[in-house]
Amino acid sequence: MIRPLGARVLLKKVEAEEKTVGGLILTSQSKSEPQFAEVVAVGPGTEEEPMNVKVGDKVLFAKFGGTDVKYEGKEYTVMPLADILAVIE
Repeated sequence: MIRPLGARVLLKKVEAEEKTVGGLILTSQSKSEPQFAEVVAVGPGTEEEPMNVKVGDKVLFAKFGGTDVKYEGKEYTVMPLADILAVIE
């Protein structure tokens, strides 16, 4: 498993909806990158930036934040805590 260091988190992106609220089906070209993800692992944080998310949280993150990685056939994003905008409750 990937273990983030410092104030970083490991995210698994949530798949984009294939249908709009109005019922239109989206083609693969019109889908945007998801900005919602589930926290898979968290680093220990730092004195300046303690961790305020936990494994299992659903979060909203900055559109171009993080580094995408592929590990054991699965895609993840390693992201600084500062790029996480909100926890979805």
